[in-house]
Amino acid sequence: MTSQYEQAGVNIHAGEEAVSEIKQVVSQTHDSNVLSGLGGFGAEYELTSELGHLNQPVLISGTDGVGTKLLLAIEADNHATIGIDLVAMCANDVLAQGAKPLFFLDYIGLGELEPDKVMTIVKGIAAGCRQAGLSLIGGEMAEMPGIYRSKDYDLSGFAVGIADKAQLLGSMKVQEGDVLLGLASSGVHSNGYSLVRKIIADAKLDLKKVYPGLSQPLIDELLTPTTLYYQSVYPLVQANDLHAMAHITGGGLADNLGRMIPAGLTALVNPNSWEVPAIFNLLQDAGDVSLTEMRQVFNMGIGMVLVVSQQNVDKVRSTLNQQKMATQTIGKVVKRREQPVQYEE
Repeated sequence: MTSQYEQAGVNIHAGEEAVSEIKQVVSQTHDSNVLSGLGGFGAEYELTSELGHLNQPVLISGTDGVGTKLLLAIEADNHATIGIDLVAMCANDVLAQGAKPLFFLDYIGLGELEPDKVMTIVKGIAAGCRQAGLSLIGGEMAEMPGIYRSKDYDLSGFAVGIADKAQLLGSMKVQEGDVLLGLASSGVHSNGYSLVRKIIADAKLDLKKVYPGLSQPLIDELLTPTTLYYQSVYPLVQANDLHAMAHITGGGLADNLGRMIPAGLTALVNPNSWEVPAIFNLLQDAGDVSLTEMRQVFNMGIGMVLVVSQQNVDKVRSTLNQQKMATQTIGKVVKRREQPVQYEE
């Protein structure tokens, strides 16, 4: 017999089935500090000596979503990697302040709870957590037919990391003469998709077409997941080889790198020092978007910037090369000019 709750659009049994199926996937992300995960009222994570000796431990947290990139995933009925994007948007922010990632929580709001779809999404979140060194210890699934249409859903996440107060990265460590090392993005990542979707609609771009310069159909290019930088970059944090980091998200290089530049100094960026990926040239040409706006909205091929002292540049580049992380010197820190970040055209 169908309950009135089910008649209202909420299937409790489907939710129970989904939770049961994802428990094993989630448990594979756990480290030895996880005391309890799914099933309780709250997840438990123990701060043990395995995290290292910290004189003044500081917890660093970050929360985010994936924006309207979700609409492309829903349109393509491709949900396998959107969870990686979710983790990356939170984990890269926490990493940028020098934190060792600890744990992650997710939230999925749906119009209709389909266990197979939820499993696919959570597998992506778990994959992202493994790449980011995070334990996926809890979350929430909410079936809300009055808020979302049947096939629609939304994602948000929350990451927590830890660092010794003296080892935190940021503007307080940046000095004149520091070098800016840009780490390659995998493409558009997870910012600027409202503009992407407008360009697609206005220019009538074919999502199934392989455009010149691309190696795959446009939809696959746009759904390429955000790069997670933890495995390549955290060894540099541990070795005290960095002064600061900037995760390049909405606002582009200027806004995000500007957070790491103290008063009296400017990050002077050479935009000709790296090759802009073809996807950005396609979007700019199809949408007739100015270069200034492109730089304000998109990462333009640089997903993370490391601020490094001159004496550590060779060591840092060598470590990143061993990790097969593409790196390019994109600028330097100089005495303050007109603004915190300036392009050297």
